[in-house]
Formats: sequence, structure tokens, C-alpha cells
Amino acid sequence: MNKKKIICICSIFLLLLILFIFFYANKSKKMKFGNTSSNQEIIENILNISSYETMIEVEVNSNKNTNKYIIKQTYIQGETSEQEILKPENIQGIKIIKNENELKLENSKLNLTKIYNDYAYITDNCMDLSTFIELYQQNEKQEYEEKDGEIILDVENADNPYTKYRTLYISKETGNPTKMEIKDNSKKTSIYILYREVKFQ
Repeated sequence: MNKKKIICICSIFLLLLILFIFFYANKSKKMKFGNTSSNQEIIENILNISSYETMIEVEVNSNKNTNKYIIKQTYIQGETSEQEILKPENIQGIKIIKNENELKLENSKLNLTKIYNDYAYITDNCMDLSTFIELYQQNEKQEYEEKDGEIILDVENADNPYTKYRTLYISKETGNPTKMEIKDNSKKTSIYILYREVKFQ
């Protein structure tokens, strides 16, 4: 009789232990992949990109007109940042290549190259994803929210009134950027970027 009781108690204890482990494991998964943790994980992945290649559609709005471009961007952390204009055709092939404090403009059609050294203003390229990342990491005026299946990162750039407010939208499903909006100090959109292809390396 005692042996049966011991076996019964041990079986109940073992069953409870298995159930506890099962529910604890499920709870841990939910905590890891729930909204808050996964949002933070996606943001960290974007902020810690070491290299990428993107194809973007850009709309630049000025007081007089709107210009549209298709640009290929390539970035390797600590080495180079390159933008090549693919459209419109009249400026197709122009490349903007940044290496540390050196900026090189190339025009493959005209076979021209111009190099600027230590010229901070012109090397600050607000359309580049890496520029947004750097600004977001270094700026205290940063925030994020989740809306309609996207994570939205906001940051202010006090140095330039024409590109003061910058917003990056990231898909929760893919973890990739979908668009970026850059607004002036009156909160009017000056640059609108759509990410058509994104490859992280």
C-alpha cells in the first residue's frame, strides 16, 4: 500500500513538473516574441547594420517643383557609402561616394571625377539610411511607436531646418525599412523615400 502511494505521489509530482516546464517555456517564448521585445529586437537590428544595399524611389519637394529619382545605395560600415542615380536618364550614372571625410562625385557618362576633402556640409547625406541611423543613435530627441504593422522611428536634426524632422518606417513582418519621411522646420515634407529593395549583409 505504501509503495502504491509513493508511486502515485511521484507520478503526480512528475506530471506537475512537466506541466510547469511546458508552461514556463511557452511563457518565455511569448515574452521573447511578444510586441515589446520583438519591436526592440527589430530596432536594434536596424541600428546595428554593418552593410546594406538598397534600391529607393525618392521624391524631393521644393517651393517651385517636385523631382523624382531612383537611386541605388550601397553602404559598408567604416569603409564607404555610395549612391548611384539610375533615373532620370539625364543624370543617370552619377555616383556620390563617401569615404570617411572625403566625398567623390563621379559621372560615368562624362568621365568626370571631383573630390572634396573635409567638407562636412556636403558629405551629410540625409537620404542615406546610415545617416538616419547615426542621427538616431546620437540624438536625445528620439522616439518610436508601433502602428499598422510598422515600427516608426522619429528623430530631430537641429542642425538643418530643411531636414529637421526625420521618420523611418520599418515593417514588423520583414524587419526591413519601408519608407522614410524628411520634413522641414514647418513640418512640410521635403523628401519622401520608398524602399523598393533592401539587402542586409
